[in-house]
Amino acid sequence: MKPAPKLPAAYHLIALDSVGSTNDEAKRLAALGEAEAPDGTLVWAKQQTVGRGRRGREWSSPPGNLYTSLILRPNVPMARMPELSFVAALAVYDALGSLSGPGHQVRLKWPNDILLDEKKVAGLLLETESAGGACDWVVLGMGLNIGWHPEDTPYPATSLRFEGWSTSVDEALEAYAKSFLGWSERWLAEGFEPVRKNWLLRCKGQGEAIEVRLGAETLNGTFTDLDSYGALVLDCEGEVRHITAGDVFFLPPEGV
Repeated sequence: MKPAPKLPAAYHLIALDSVGSTNDEAKRLAALGEAEAPDGTLVWAKQQTVGRGRRGREWSSPPGNLYTSLILRPNVPMARMPELSFVAALAVYDALGSLSGPGHQVRLKWPNDILLDEKKVAGLLLETESAGGACDWVVLGMGLNIGWHPEDTPYPATSLRFEGWSTSVDEALEAYAKSFLGWSERWLAEGFEPVRKNWLLRCKGQGEAIEVRLGAETLNGTFTDLDSYGALVLDCEGEVRHITAGDVFFLPPEGV
């Protein structure tokens, strides 16, 4: 029998061959209470039959990719929970850095995507439950394309195998778990500011023209900063907007 991935002791791994959605399964377990699903419970499935991303979008989830949902019970105000998406993005960034060979560029795309050579290779989905203004639990979903990626996406996608990496699902899980533990401990100890600064150093598009689609409204402007709450700061010809949710598309430089 194949040995289980080697994860830090802080995690409790629940490995499944198939599940509808790792986030839904993690939420079900989290609702049972801390005794049943303590902080650090990690749901990992080889495939999802009804995987989903942000705003309920379908997330294609065949075997060969990494699908995880992590149950966390941090003792921090509910308002700070969105910061965990940036913590996780940095963890994926560092995990890919530890697995890759030279010649590849990894960048972070607001609000919760990871790009490999300008194409989406991973995404994050954060769902929370609160009680009395405090966070009861949060489920952090992460999907990483390793052996397969969809072709018909609004933003181009890729996978590690397509880009020539020989990384296995188990290796990627181990690297991500280790990196996330380090970044989450720093977040809890030092707050969001070091996470924000490091995310900006690794992101794509700061100082450049972007398009942000908000559903009924589309904004064009310059991505200038990430504020202290994780909102994207957009300069729309002198009018500064703080965007908390939306889809970002990068615009070509003028004259191109």
